[in-house]
Amino acid sequence: MTQKQLFDSSVSVLLQAIDPSGIADESVRQTVERLLNLVEELNSLVKELREENQRLRDENNRLKGEQGKPAIKAKQPRGEKSNHSSEKERQIPKKHSKSSKNAHIKIDREEILEYPRELLPEDAQFKGYEEVIVQDITLTTDNVLFRKQKYYSPSEGKTYLAPMPLGYEGEFGPGIKALVISLYYGAARLRGKLPPQSCLGNMTQGKLLEFLEDIGIFMSAGHLSNLLIKNYSDFESEKSAIYFSGLASSPWQHFDQTGARVGGLNHTTNVVCNPLYTVYFTTPKKDRLSVIKG
Repeated sequence: MTQKQLFDSSVSVLLQAIDPSGIADESVRQTVERLLNLVEELNSLVKELREENQRLRDENNRLKGEQGKPAIKAKQPRGEKSNHSSEKERQIPKKHSKSSKNAHIKIDREEILEYPRELLPEDAQFKGYEEVIVQDITLTTDNVLFRKQKYYSPSEGKTYLAPMPLGYEGEFGPGIKALVISLYYGAARLRGKLPPQSCLGNMTQGKLLEFLEDIGIFMSAGHLSNLLIKNYSDFESEKSAIYFSGLASSPWQHFDQTGARVGGLNHTTNVVCNPLYTVYFTTPKKDRLSVIKG
């Protein structure tokens, strides 16, 4: 406690200790009461002036770039409960309601589980079903042997061969291609030209090969590498179409840039978006022409 606080405390104790009612002379008692009231008012005024003076000093120090007097709260006596504004709300228990996740689960198949009849008593009555949803996933191969019809025209000297279904170009189908890209890049690579180190999948090519082999898919390391880094013209075309459609969808666009490393060199990742779309692309430079061409 500071010297000023000790003085204020002693004055308050002194004022409370004086009892004018013990003075027999009426005029003297009234005079003492007036003087005590005046001392109390002056003491209160001195405290207010001190506080105002300290605030002015703190403001002056702040304007000079210095720190004012720290606001240190008085220590609360042990056992005394503080009256917080939210105390009443915290004491009132709130009803906890847990939302059901089953409403969002797609049911792929149903299976009826029968209770063994030989274990049931003779008077057991059927009362319906109790439903339990169990989520699971199945990773299995879908290897297809395509038998493509082939015709030959002697008059034209030309062979006609039935085409492969869409998405089945090469030795692997669309399911494997989509799974490999998702596990390696995650969702970010499909949105633009983000570098691999900034993507979400982050599964190495070695682990991908092990994963595919475990489920019965045999792919060479070279083919996997080509699948991941080549033949992205369709994705680039889709990204460009989304970008130009997004620019035409609104009179304003939000734009942001952040640094990125590509092949050990500094690049810039650009983000262009509005509430309807978001496009990411990485350019070697961050000037306006590079962003427009991106």
